[in-house]
Amino acid sequence: MKTKKKYSRVHYRSYLGLDQLLNAQHPRSEELDGNMAHEEMLFIIVHQSYELWFKQIIHELSSVLEMFDRDDVDEQSIGVAVSRLNRVIQIFKLLIEHIPIMESMTPLDFLDFRNYLFPASGFQSFQFRKIENLLGLPENERMTYSGHHYAAFFSEEEREELHAIATGSNLFSAVESWLERTPFLQFGDFEFLPQYRKAVERMIAREANAIKNSDYLDEDEKEMRLRMLGTTDTFFESILDPDVHARLVQEGKQRLSYKATLAALMISLYNEEPLLQLPYRFLLRLMDIDELLTTWRYRHAQMVMRMLGRKTGTGGSSGHRYLLATAMKHHIFTDLHNISTLLIPRSELPELPPAVKKQLGFAYAKPEDW
Repeated sequence: MKTKKKYSRVHYRSYLGLDQLLNAQHPRSEELDGNMAHEEMLFIIVHQSYELWFKQIIHELSSVLEMFDRDDVDEQSIGVAVSRLNRVIQIFKLLIEHIPIMESMTPLDFLDFRNYLFPASGFQSFQFRKIENLLGLPENERMTYSGHHYAAFFSEEEREELHAIATGSNLFSAVESWLERTPFLQFGDFEFLPQYRKAVERMIAREANAIKNSDYLDEDEKEMRLRMLGTTDTFFESILDPDVHARLVQEGKQRLSYKATLAALMISLYNEEPLLQLPYRFLLRLMDIDELLTTWRYRHAQMVMRMLGRKTGTGGSSGHRYLLATAMKHHIFTDLHNISTLLIPRSELPELPPAVKKQLGFAYAKPEDW
C-alpha cells in the first residue's frame, strides 16, 4: 500500500477550487427568463466576495477569542491579537470600498432583476450574524427584522450556534474578563482611583477658575460654560462611584463592568508605559472595528436609499430605514469609546511611584544581578 506523500504536486486551479468558485454564479434573470440582466452578475459577485471576506473575519476573530477566552492570557498573545485585528480592520475597509462598485449600477439596472430576488435578503447572511455575535453584540439590543427574531431565518443548528456565542464566549465578554484581571490598579501604597479623583478635582477647579476670571465672557456665558464643564458629580461620577456605575449598567446605559472600565481607563491614561502599550493598541483596534462596522452599515443604508428610495427590502424589511437604524443602534464597544469622556490632560496625570514605573517598564539588569 502506497503512503501519501507529505508534499505532492498541486495546480493553481485545483488548489483554489476555481471550477467550483467560478461556476457558482447563477443569475436568476437568465434561469427564469432566458435573458440575463447584465448587472446581476456584478450583484452576485460582490455579495459572494462579501461572504468570502466574512469567512476570513470569522477566522481571525475566532483565533483572537481563543487567546483571550481563558483565565491566563499570555502577554505575547496580545501582539498577535493586535496584528490579526489590524487585518480585520483592513478587510472592513475593503468591504466599504465594495459599495462604490455596487453603486456603479444604476437604480434602473437594479430594477431589471430585483423582482427575481424575493424573498432573499442580506439579512439572511449567517456569517455576518456570526461576526456580530463573535464581537459581542447582545441579543437583547438587536432590532427585530419584520417583527421576527434576527435568527428566525436560520436552521436550528445555526440558531443554536449563534445563541451559544451571544450568551457565552465572545470578544466583549472575554475582553471584559481580561480587563477585570488587570493587576495595575493597585501597587503597594499606590491606588489609582484616589489619585485619579484628586487629579480630576484639580483639573475641574483650574478650568472653573479660568472661566470665572475670564474678561471676555459675560455672566450668562460663564454660567453656561460652568454647567458644561460639570463637576465630579456629573461626567466623572460613573467612574468615581461604583454604585452610580452599577445603576447605569442596570439601566442599560453602560455595559462594561466597573472594574473593567477602571482598568481600561488606566490603560488609556498611562498608555505610554511600555507594559501598557500593547493592551492600549488592542483596545484601540476593537474600537476601530466597531467604528468601521458602523460605517459599513451606514454606507450600505445610503446605497439602498440611492437604489430603492423608500421601497420595501426584498426580505420584507423597511429597507433604508431599517438599515440606518441598525447603524445607529448596533454598537458593541461603546463603553471603550466613552473612556474619552473620563480622560484628563497628560499634565494632570498622577505621577507613578518609581516602583510602579519599574513594573510597567522594561528594567535592565546586569548579568551579575541575575
